[in-house]
Amino acid sequence: MKNIFIALFLALTTLTVQAQKKEKKGDKEEQKVFGIDSTKVTTLDKTIKTLYNTISGEKGEKRNWGQFKFLFHKDAKLIPSGKNKNKVHIAKYMSPSDYVKTSGTWLIENGFFEKEIHREVQKFGNIAQVFSTYEAFYSNSDEQPFMRGINSIQLMNDGERWWILNVFWTQETEDNPIPEKYLPKK
Repeated sequence: MKNIFIALFLALTTLTVQAQKKEKKGDKEEQKVFGIDSTKVTTLDKTIKTLYNTISGEKGEKRNWGQFKFLFHKDAKLIPSGKNKNKVHIAKYMSPSDYVKTSGTWLIENGFFEKEIHREVQKFGNIAQVFSTYEAFYSNSDEQPFMRGINSIQLMNDGERWWILNVFWTQETEDNPIPEKYLPKK
């Protein structure tokens, strides 16, 4: 009886390992098809830079939405916030796919560059909270941003890579200017 359990355990272990190898191979094939570079999530810095780079581009320039989605955990949310027409603070919750559906066409039709100008990072173990101040431009050659704000980005490292769990942001307004401590040092 003991031998049967050992044989069954070994068979299940072998099947599990084979399935994991097949899944990883499938993941790599999928990454190749969608132009995904898995090295862009190996460090916190690369992950944040890739977030900005994937949404940025000149008018008419396609974005790599496969790489964009690859940055995010399967349950991740993108959460813009601001005041509605009644001057009440609201937040809208979107998946990465929702973001692409609602904003992707606009980004390509208008041109959009979001550039990080300051970063504050807090880390504990495998989690990180990043306050990333940004400026937004319609073209990379624009000298003045049309908008500024702060992205609050929560990330987790699973031992192999960084995953974005949430990006929660708000734009700077006249009555809500970005505090000096979140701007580049002069």
